[in-house]
Parts: sequence; structure tokens; C-alpha cells
Amino acid sequence: MPDLKDDKRFANTLARGLNVLRAFGPNDDGLGNLEISERTGLPRSTVSRLTFTLCALGYLTHGRHHDKYRLGPAALALGNIAGASFGFVETASPIMQKLADATKTLIGVAIQDDGKMLIVKTWRPRNSTTTWLNVGYRMPMLRSSSGAAFLGALGRSEMEKQTGAMSPEDQALYQDFGAEAQSSLLSDGYAFVRGEQRFNTSINAIATPYRPSEFGEPVVFLSGAKKTDLTDNLITESLGPALVTAVQELLHITGRRFPILSED
Repeated sequence: MPDLKDDKRFANTLARGLNVLRAFGPNDDGLGNLEISERTGLPRSTVSRLTFTLCALGYLTHGRHHDKYRLGPAALALGNIAGASFGFVETASPIMQKLADATKTLIGVAIQDDGKMLIVKTWRPRNSTTTWLNVGYRMPMLRSSSGAAFLGALGRSEMEKQTGAMSPEDQALYQDFGAEAQSSLLSDGYAFVRGEQRFNTSINAIATPYRPSEFGEPVVFLSGAKKTDLTDNLITESLGPALVTAVQELLHITGRRFPILSED
């Protein structure tokens, strides 16, 4: 992510408050100030002021009988408004639900958030117990198929913006990973991080990018299941082409282009 701390236009207090909200995960049963401090790297005294303010504004709630914070109604309302404003998700829903049912895999949309890939929407196959990923789940950029598809769809200036604050060594890692993913996207239509390279070796997943008109950067559609149910052969022979076809259908309906065709 770009380093903006010295830019006079950058509101550091606002950024810290948003980092506090980002600290919450879908499986958290509340967080205390110490846990938030550990997750964000912010001093506990700073976290205490921020959580007090966020509670006063309704973005966090704080129970009377414990010292745990949870996301509040204002955060829920903001998320619902944001979700409703992304028309491509509603358009994609029947296509992706059909794909989930046909392939017996979980289908999702992931976006880049603070250097990781964040799942913001899922479609689960009906009458299936495939429940291994939920909305709010975060994946590392360099060891996930979703991260590969995202980086592979970035143009040169977008990649520079994404890696601008990194060391030269990390920049090279991201650029090489993105170039390899882009080659896969052009040849197969999807990115696939295999085997031991994956951050979670019990799951097999693939992803392909989509650039909605509402966003300034690509999002990705992902598909996957437990590795015991979804082998590499099944991916290359059936799931990969099925995901590509589904996203191409969405591209046709929305009038968008395959993202990397518009690389700068």
C-alpha cells in the first residue's frame, strides 16, 4: 500500500479509526482494547480513545458486563449501503448460484483490502455442507489464488501504487507473482496457486478477475472446496472452464472487458 503518512491531505486519526474497524473478523466474539492493539499495532492508549469515539458514533458497541467491543449498527448500515451500491453483485447472483450448484463448490467475490484479499460475498451450493469460507475472511495476497488473480489484472501504474511503500525485494516478489498470474489469466482465464504454495493447503481454489464500473481496481470471483473434494484434475478439466464461462457471461451482460485487456 502507498505510504501517505507524510501527505498533508492524509487524515491519520481517521486512518487509525478505520484500522480499528478492520481488526474485527467474522468469527470474533468481541475484542478488547488489548486485542485490538495487538492486531493493529496501535498503542493501547490510542486504541482506547478510538474505541470510545467509535462507540459514541455507533460504529462499535460495548457490553455492560464485559470489556469486549463488537461492530455496531452504524458499521452494519454502512456495509449494507455499500453492498447495495455494487450492482454487479446483484447481476452476478443467479449466474454464480447456478455455478455453485453445478460444481458443488463455494463461489465468492473478494476485494483488495489493506494489502489482503477480503471475501465480501459468497454463494454456497444448495444442500451442501461446503462452509469453509465466510464473508469477512481475509487471505494473503501472495499465497492465494484470489491474490494472484488480483495482481495479474493490475496495470503497470496500478502495480506501482500497490507496491509503492514496499522494499525493493517485496516489490520484486509482487511483480513476479503478478506477471506469472497474468500469464495464466491470458492462457487459461483463471489463476491457480497450487499445492504447498497455498496459504491453506487443505483447500483448492481458483480465481478470475472482474473490473466493475463501481470500483477503481479489479475484484475477483473465486471458486473452491476442500482439496479432498476438489482435485487439481477437476479444476483443470471442469471447474476452471466453468468459472471462466460464468464470468464471461457476466462480462457480456454488463458490457465490461476482461480486466487485463485494458492494462495501462
